[in-house]
Amino acid sequence: MLDYVALGTLIFAFVTLFYGIIAIHDIPYEISIRRNHPHQDAIHYAGWISLFTLHAIWPFLWIWATLYREDRGWGMGSEEGAKEEDSASLQAQIATFEERLGRLEASYKLPATENVAVDNNVDNNKGETE
Repeated sequence: MLDYVALGTLIFAFVTLFYGIIAIHDIPYEISIRRNHPHQDAIHYAGWISLFTLHAIWPFLWIWATLYREDRGWGMGSEEGAKEEDSASLQAQIATFEERLGRLEASYKLPATENVAVDNNVDNNKGETE
């Protein structure tokens, strides 16, 4: 009788472990569904492939699924309004630097950078007989 109880416990443990592993592999896919991830299908297929790699790629799937959020996208860029503000700020800085450069050139009486001609031609015939 005790042999049957041990066998039943062993079968129950294996079945529970088997279904537990299958349930765990689907967690990144469930996260991607809740976040309305654009790569839901790819994450789901990669989750099934991770079963064959003994879940070696599973942590990367978790990261991939949690990177995207519908309200902020991938979270690696800024808002459109912030981009316009940054652009205006950069344009103002460029104008300030150009003004300062112009004042420096005027105070040192240097030629403007557009008017400077550089002669890169090197006379390679020196020392040769004609």
